[in-house]
Amino acid sequence: MSNTYTISDGEITQSDREASAPGAGEIRVEIHASSINYRDLGIQAGFYPSHKGVVPLSDGAGQVMTVGEGVTDLSPGDVVASCFYPFWEAGPATAKNHSASLGCEMDGLLRTSATLPASAFIRAPDHLTAREAATLPCAAVTAWAALVTRGGLIPGEHVLVQGTGGVAVFAVQFAKVMGANVTVISSSDEKLEKIRELGADYTVNYVEHPEWSDRVNELLEGERIDLAIELGGAVTLAQTLQCLRVGGRISVIGVLSGNETQLVISDILRKWVSLNGITVSHREDFRAMNRFMAAHSIKPVIDHEVPFEQAEIAYRELGAGQHFGKIVIAH
Repeated sequence: MSNTYTISDGEITQSDREASAPGAGEIRVEIHASSINYRDLGIQAGFYPSHKGVVPLSDGAGQVMTVGEGVTDLSPGDVVASCFYPFWEAGPATAKNHSASLGCEMDGLLRTSATLPASAFIRAPDHLTAREAATLPCAAVTAWAALVTRGGLIPGEHVLVQGTGGVAVFAVQFAKVMGANVTVISSSDEKLEKIRELGADYTVNYVEHPEWSDRVNELLEGERIDLAIELGGAVTLAQTLQCLRVGGRISVIGVLSGNETQLVISDILRKWVSLNGITVSHREDFRAMNRFMAAHSIKPVIDHEVPFEQAEIAYRELGAGQHFGKIVIAH
């Protein structure tokens, strides 16, 4: 049996389900931990095309129990983490490889056992526990794509990161190891102190400085941001443009402050700005990121854990926005 959560009409309910044996090309995984992302709040609210009764959460990790016919790259006993897009192996994003994601179009990982295509999992880095690995599939891979795959970050460049949630903290950790300078904005002095301990070079409290782009430019002595990790969306994008250098890039990831905004198009044109929209990335990026994390002994920052039996608390706490890093649900 698998203890399973589902979402219907915004309500999260828990029940026992029969754990199915894996068919050809499938594996059954005992899920030891999962983690929650802002997208999961949007799915609960009905903003994404999930089916009624979907098992939520794209992010989970655990141990392979059994494998179906034809599975050769994973074996019983392997510790694995889930892949946000199970059918996107590598290469450019297409309508086809974006057609199914865990926790939305497909059942996700908020359950104690899952039988899914083997391509829905990847071996977790050896230096991480399952609880740590459960933080990677959405937030970490998104940060990697924003910095490396689409962002083209090179050593010595300057990165602007918005906030101190899961994607933001991973972005700071990765960028610093890559030899970049990092500026972080947040509404909390306490969180800014923590992010400086992770290596952030400059920090700005955007409550204290509502026109925070002016403060960033003052600290950096000019418009010197090479790459911005844009998590805010509607309220922040215009200011991001104001501190970006000519020829700078923006990796657009989040819409935490809203989905629609008005921009002065000439600001984009006169600076030759590249805007890259990003929704996580593919399995090969996940593998590359895992190798990078292992080589540099990078560990995720977990704010706290919530027991599986109280998973709905994780939804409330994520929405409250008081966390630093990731919230993990321990199964």
